[in-house]
Amino acid sequence: MTLRYTEHSESPDHDDALAASPGSHRGRFSPAADAIGSELDLQLTGRHVVHALAPYFCDAASVYLLQRWLLQEHGGQLPDPPQIEARRLALRIGAQNPENWESLLPVGEVLVFPRETPYARAVATGQSQLLDGVDGHTVQRLRRTGRGDASVEALVRSASFLIVPLRLRGTAVGFIACTRGPGRTPFTRGDAVAVEVLGARACVALDNARRYERERLTALAIRRSLLPEAGQCHEGCRIAHGYRPAGQDVIGGDWFDVLPRRGRRVGMVVGDAMGHGPESAVAMIQLRTAVRTLAALDLDPADLMRHLDTVAGDTPGASFATCMYAEWDADLCTCTFVGAGHPPPLVRGPSGPARRVALTTAGLPLGLGAGRYEPTVLHVPEPSLLLLYSDGLVESRTRDIDQGITRLARALDEGAAQLSDPEHPDALPSLCRHLLEDTVGQDAATDDRTLLLAELAPGKK
Repeated sequence: MTLRYTEHSESPDHDDALAASPGSHRGRFSPAADAIGSELDLQLTGRHVVHALAPYFCDAASVYLLQRWLLQEHGGQLPDPPQIEARRLALRIGAQNPENWESLLPVGEVLVFPRETPYARAVATGQSQLLDGVDGHTVQRLRRTGRGDASVEALVRSASFLIVPLRLRGTAVGFIACTRGPGRTPFTRGDAVAVEVLGARACVALDNARRYERERLTALAIRRSLLPEAGQCHEGCRIAHGYRPAGQDVIGGDWFDVLPRRGRRVGMVVGDAMGHGPESAVAMIQLRTAVRTLAALDLDPADLMRHLDTVAGDTPGASFATCMYAEWDADLCTCTFVGAGHPPPLVRGPSGPARRVALTTAGLPLGLGAGRYEPTVLHVPEPSLLLLYSDGLVESRTRDIDQGITRLARALDEGAAQLSDPEHPDALPSLCRHLLEDTVGQDAATDDRTLLLAELAPGKK
């Protein structure tokens, strides 16, 4: 095995030249090259790269990304490590990917490449490695994996092998591997430069996708951490919740919580900080934390809301947030409500229909410093359903909020009537799903949809 050509180390100027000329070698690759960077998705970007290369440019192509880069590990990296760990991001062999390739060489597999392999050399030196065949380490690994498979044997007999490092701002983040069989012209220096150009474009797209993925996972982690436990049971009360974000990867301003209080009391809260994105998320988290702290002080509902108004006034992004707090007392058979510019709760008795709670005052949104937060006490002598919700469930561009509340009340009646066994553990979660699905037909997807549904059982322990 001989190394016929080694591309010179890429200087910053060379990197800039490659990135600035995305179409200079376009004729060498398939039209899939034009799709690189069109989606903020690592796997999809990797597939675009290998589809651009194989089978038009080469017989087989694969993309690997360093584990350190994927895991955001930056410190302590040796300039010439004894080995590298890289994850197979994408693979394409021939015009079609046979089904058995996914089992033999699965995407997502993490491999260890010793220092003497061309992969590790390419990463350590920043130089493209061009060989007259597949290296010995790869041959052994493939034969061990394929166990005599004819397609694997054909792959290891490739007559030309090219490894191009993926470099981003002077740092290696992975590599592209290409092979050509005996019936094709061996790779040339011009081929190596062409793949470097493609790799430079791919690096930018991969970095954007990685950053987006990190932010998406952070958003999902924050969202999951804020969800109360599903199917909570308290004395005289069962609670379920439902939530649909405005977008798959969007953190909105909706928040909700369930707060055990002294005695046979439980607090329930639904709020909405304006907007979406990091600022709304931070405001939402701070308001939710403040409510938990205030509830632990055992303040009455009106005092709790007045203190929360003060907190909101000192919290960036929390002004004009709305909130509805409800406190159920199973001993007194009462539910006390305090609102801050939030849609009114719905209550449904044993025989229906669902009705809005007539609040003493709707209250001003939080953070204005001039709100009058008066409690509304509702006597609940019979088992009833209580629904707190955000405006995303009832307000849309085509329907005003009153129409939306009327529709939601009707959906609550329909869903409650359809429950075959109200005592079943999944009864309340099932009703939550019904209420969320009832809003799918309207254009409410531009806002989060949040609800807390409680079954109030007076006198029941």
